[in-house]
Amino acid sequence: MPHRRASDLPASERAEILRKSELAPGLSEEALALLACGSEAVDFRRRRFIYRRGDVADALYCIVRGRVKVCSIDDATGREAVIDIIGPGALFGESSLYSAGVREKCAIAYEQARLLRIPAGVYREGMAASRELYDYTFRMVGQRLSRAERRVADFALDAIPARLDKLLVDLSERYGRPEAEGVLIDLPLPHREIASIVGSTRESVTVRLNALRRAGIIDFVDRKILIKTPAASAAV
Repeated sequence: MPHRRASDLPASERAEILRKSELAPGLSEEALALLACGSEAVDFRRRRFIYRRGDVADALYCIVRGRVKVCSIDDATGREAVIDIIGPGALFGESSLYSAGVREKCAIAYEQARLLRIPAGVYREGMAASRELYDYTFRMVGQRLSRAERRVADFALDAIPARLDKLLVDLSERYGRPEAEGVLIDLPLPHREIASIVGSTRESVTVRLNALRRAGIIDFVDRKILIKTPAASAAV
């Protein structure tokens, strides 16, 4: 997959980026240095594919800035199912550690993004050298699998309004920023994007969000959703 290489960053700067990421706590300087020396910084413009389904799965990525959308796209219809939106400090592309050599999902720059690309072989060396990295990786994979299983259960058991309400709670916990009137989900979310996450239509999502707004539970601020009070959040 072609990508635009960022202006060269010295290994010391790449190590500092990794030191601030989710995978760093507890890692030795030797393990950080191994990952930093074997990685490269790459830039992607908004809406550009980082990888597509069927691409060779040969690297993991750590998000330096921006956010990335992981999704599945139907080849016949072009319809998109959003699996997750992840932000700075997070790692993705972990399927390169266990897949049959090709990507099963797509990753797209949700915003203009800078990433550290870590070859899978280098990452495996880091896991072999660092028990902390080994533990972090399996914990991350387990958490994402658990989240995916909960979503499957929600799709089977919940009507669309309940799925949307649960999504708002999840996003407020992951991306919430305290404001005077409540908690702002610090993530621009077009209604069609929300519909792709909850398995609905844009029209149904708009109807439900407008109902929540009329009830005083949420508001819209610069294309972001504000959950107005802790009590309202509990009601959602």
